[in-house]
Amino acid sequence: MNTNAYKSVLKIKVLLCFAIVFITSFANAQTAPDTVRTGIYITSIHDIDFKDREYTVNLWLWMKYKNKDFDFERNLEVPLAKTVEKSFSTIDTTGGRVYLMMKLQCVMKDSWTINNFPFDKQTLRFSIENSQFDSKALVFEPDTLGKHFDPRFALRGWNVDSLNISTAVKAYETTFGDETLDKPHTEYSSLRAKLVIHRDAMGLFWKMFLGMYVAFLIAYMCFYIHADSIDSRFGLSVGSLFAVIGNKYIIDASLPDSTTFTLVDTLHCITLLFILIVIICTSYTLRLIKNNQIEKSRRFDLISARVLLIVYIVLNAYFIFTASRG
Repeated sequence: MNTNAYKSVLKIKVLLCFAIVFITSFANAQTAPDTVRTGIYITSIHDIDFKDREYTVNLWLWMKYKNKDFDFERNLEVPLAKTVEKSFSTIDTTGGRVYLMMKLQCVMKDSWTINNFPFDKQTLRFSIENSQFDSKALVFEPDTLGKHFDPRFALRGWNVDSLNISTAVKAYETTFGDETLDKPHTEYSSLRAKLVIHRDAMGLFWKMFLGMYVAFLIAYMCFYIHADSIDSRFGLSVGSLFAVIGNKYIIDASLPDSTTFTLVDTLHCITLLFILIVIICTSYTLRLIKNNQIEKSRRFDLISARVLLIVYIVLNAYFIFTASRG
C-alpha cells in the first residue's frame, strides 16, 4: 500500500471515530433526563391529629427547569397527601427556563410511632412527583441553599430536631395501562422532605398517668390500715384496680390503634399487677389473723409495703427512662 492510500485510510478511520463519539454523545444527550431544581420552605405545621394519623402543613414550593411540558401546575403529585390546596402560584419563563413558585396547604397522612408515647419521636414526611413524566424524562435536584423551615413557627407540645431534603426513585409495580411496556414496572423521581420532631412530654405524662399513680397509692395504703378493717382494705384495692383500668381506656381512646406493646400498656400492666399483689397480700394477712398471728401479719404488711413500693418505683423509672432515651 502506497503512502497516499495509507493516509487516506487513516483519515477515514479518524473520521469514523469522531462520528461514533459524536453519535454516542448525541444519543446520551437525547436520553438523559431533564433536571428539576426544587426547594421547599415550611411556614407552619398545625392540626396534628394523633389518633387519625394526619397533620396539616403550609409551605412554599419552587422549581426551576427547561422543559415546559412538565407543567407542574397541573401535573404536581403529592403521594402522601389527603388533600392539596394551591393558594398561590406564579410562573416566569424568561431566559428559556421555567421558574415556578406556589404556596401549598396539604393535609398529610402518615404513620405514627407510639411505642414510647408520650416520650415519642415522629418523622413527618412530605414528597412530590410529576404524574406524567417518569424518571427517564425527569429527575429532581434539591435546592439546599438556606433554611427549609421558619424557625419561628411553633408546634404546640413538640420540638423540631431536623429537616432533611433528598431525592429518590419510587418504583410502581404496574404499567398504569400503558401497553407499550413489557413489564409492570415504572419508576418516578421524587423529592422527599423528612421533618423529625419530638414531644415535650413531661407535662402530658403527668396529666395522663397521675390518676393511675394515685390509684396505686390508694391500694398501697391498705398495708397501713389496721387488720381489724380488712373489708376496707379489700374495697380500696378492688376500687383502685378498676380506676387503673378506666384510666387506660381513656388514654387508649386518644391513641391510634396499635398491635405492639407500648409504654402506656407496660405502665398500666405493671400497676395492675402490683395492685393484684396487694390484694393477694391482704388475703394472706387475713389468713394470718384468723390463725391468731396478729404480730406476724403486721410484720408481713410492713415488709410487703417496703418491697412492693421499691420494686414498683424501680420498674417505672426503668421503663420511663428507656422510653425517653428511645
